[in-house]
Amino acid sequence: MDFNVKKLAADAGTFLSRAVQFTEEKLGQAEKTELDAHLENLLGKAETTKLWTEKIMKQTEVLLQPNPNARIEELVYEKLDRKAPSRLNNQEQLSQYMIDAGSEFGPGTAYGNALIKCGETQRRIGGAHRELVQTGAINFLTPLRNFIEGDYKTISRERKLLQNKRLDLDAAKTRLKKAKVAEARASVWTDEVTKAEQEVRITQSEFDRQAEITRLLLEGVSSTHAHHLRCLNDFVEAQMTYYAQCYQYMLDLQKQLGSFPSTFASNNNQSSLTTMQSVSLPSISASGPLPAASNSVVTSGFSELKAASGNRKARVLYDYDAANSSELSLLADEVITVFSVPGMDSDWLMGERGNQKGKVPITYLELLN
Repeated sequence: MDFNVKKLAADAGTFLSRAVQFTEEKLGQAEKTELDAHLENLLGKAETTKLWTEKIMKQTEVLLQPNPNARIEELVYEKLDRKAPSRLNNQEQLSQYMIDAGSEFGPGTAYGNALIKCGETQRRIGGAHRELVQTGAINFLTPLRNFIEGDYKTISRERKLLQNKRLDLDAAKTRLKKAKVAEARASVWTDEVTKAEQEVRITQSEFDRQAEITRLLLEGVSSTHAHHLRCLNDFVEAQMTYYAQCYQYMLDLQKQLGSFPSTFASNNNQSSLTTMQSVSLPSISASGPLPAASNSVVTSGFSELKAASGNRKARVLYDYDAANSSELSLLADEVITVFSVPGMDSDWLMGERGNQKGKVPITYLELLN
């Protein structure tokens, strides 16, 4: 019992000493031991890493799961160490509605058939998104969260210990200074000075040891950056796979819708084929696959041009970067002159813009009347 009482009293005395030292430093009444510049830089780097890691982590969670209620529910289940119940994501929910509607309208009708095909594509996109969420959570979010909840918490704990050791050291220095002033006034050597000097030596040693421990932990933040870089690469690759899958799924769907009979025209009072033709796809580099022609109207128009000897004006649908000097780079929405050359591949025409000439892919063009 006596031991516990003494320990509590000692702890209370230490806490009071630190509080007095901290207050006097803030008021400018006491000197403060400054950390070396290298350690200060490491502390700043760790704090910045923690700040931006939290922001990136939270926004990635929003990206992967836009529904805030679903995110909260998943967090609760994670804290309870239980698996969250499976639910349909947005694409899968839309898929279900489309397929149900298509079945209701009749798979034999143009609209019903199209809805079912769109629903099947949305379901495939939903599956790809589910895969992206899972991969992103494991390969990217988990390492970021481990740093915030693990490594940085350890750093914060040791940093707080370092702050306490510094306050102890500066409080000991203050007591030594006061003891020396009192000794000078009395002109007599006192035990207080000896005790104060010994206390400064002890607290200085403890401070130096804690500073070294903190420094070693902080220097590990560079390794954290390297690890997070690898995780970021994994996340980018997962996104690339997801968007490539989505693009391919939509291309396949576009081909299916483009092959539907002209009964679409009676449903919409306009040609669905023309609508499909006017869809703008993203800019694609020369090294990537060419977008597929979506309908027979486009194909027949270029076939007539190839069979004739004249030229036509054409509007560029989207950017194209020439792969070599024989090709012509294109900018979306510009108008160029195109014509056929005997023996040229069926997917290409010669394009002319002022004094520039070169091969252009017909799938990037819309013939003008």
